Amino acid sequence: MYILAFESSCDETAAAVLEMDGDKRILKSNIIASQVDIHALYGGVVPEIASRAHIEAISKITYEALDTAGVSLKDIGAIAVTNGPGLIGALLVAVNFAKSLAFANNIPLVPVDHIKGHVAANYITHAELKPPFLALVVSGGHTSFFDVKSYTGYEEIASTRDDAVGECFDKIGRVMGLPYPGGAAMDKLAQEGNKDAIPFPSPAISKNTLDFSFSGLKTAVVNYLNTKNQKGEQIPRADVAASCTKTIVDAICAKVEAALKQTGYKKIVLAGGVSANSHIRQGIERVCKKMKAQFFAPQLCLCGDNAAMIGAQGYYELLNGRVADESLNAYPS
Repeated sequence: MYILAFESSCDETAAAVLEMDGDKRILKSNIIASQVDIHALYGGVVPEIASRAHIEAISKITYEALDTAGVSLKDIGAIAVTNGPGLIGALLVAVNFAKSLAFANNIPLVPVDHIKGHVAANYITHAELKPPFLALVVSGGHTSFFDVKSYTGYEEIASTRDDAVGECFDKIGRVMGLPYPGGAAMDKLAQEGNKDAIPFPSPAISKNTLDFSFSGLKTAVVNYLNTKNQKGEQIPRADVAASCTKTIVDAICAKVEAALKQTGYKKIVLAGGVSANSHIRQGIERVCKKMKAQFFAPQLCLCGDNAAMIGAQGYYELLNGRVADESLNAYPS
């Protein structure tokens, strides 16, 4: 079965075609129209601008996705689309476009949860991966553990109580004057600094919970930077990036080890935009070796928002009977 998928939850307009059949998971095309250069002017995503850019791009990338895959709409067995969570105006662009395309061509329409989509990116990278397993989703808006009981059955067992890890990286990077998006720049800069130079408070808030809290860490780092500026002192940016990253990685690794023990799983799946962070990947790999557990992460091109992951999850939602009608709407959270 060929699945045409769409994603527009934030600042990436994406369309993809996948061939899915049982254990077959073949990515035929994955087109992404990035808005990074646009939002870099503002230091973050501007929702109204994002929505307008989605409108301008979605038709073009749909044709490109179909042409690259070598298929036409007559070959498509289902259309999958992210309908939440995300920026409501941005989500509505792909939802309404997919809805119109599906009903005009009498093709089943499948709504997909954005978070499940991120986890499903691993199905494309790792053909052998099957539920059940433990999943950790780390992104600009989410830092959560999920008990993935089946392809469509998810139970959130822990999350951040305030800011997400990606937002923490991006905000600190922006205050330090790093290029947008700050998370990627922080990853690179952290490799040059002394990770033990500056003590910062851990976002692993308690041994009695798997939850995180990144607001205190973000505030501590920003206060450190502001104090240096006020005193006219030079900021050791590489040391700040390295020390902040180490604090985050240590916290995540501690919670991953605790979550594996609590759930009894021997498989953990990393997903979300921040899953591209090299330090987090290396840290979890070390934990998995210690725990004798399998570690799965998507290839780097599938870590950020993309439509391939939505198509992969859409296939399993379709098998589970989740098909939408013309009343399908988007939800922001």
